[in-house]
Amino acid sequence: MMSIADLKSGQKATITDISSETIPLKLLEMGCLPGNAVEVIKIAKIKDPLYLNINDTFLAIRLETARDILVKLIEE
Repeated sequence: MMSIADLKSGQKATITDISSETIPLKLLEMGCLPGNAVEVIKIAKIKDPLYLNINDTFLAIRLETARDILVKLIEE
């Protein structure tokens, strides 16, 4: 299984599963849901935080949170 934390800058994926027990409610409200597309815009030098585009919403999440969001890589 791959998580958002495994993606490199510029890669796109589809969210396949999340751990609703550890994901903040605000992320769910902002579209971080299974089936939605995610693109890694930029990763900080220490890999925390990660800047993402999820359904045209730009947000930053902690590496710890990114590890709990499973994705399937979109091959281009």
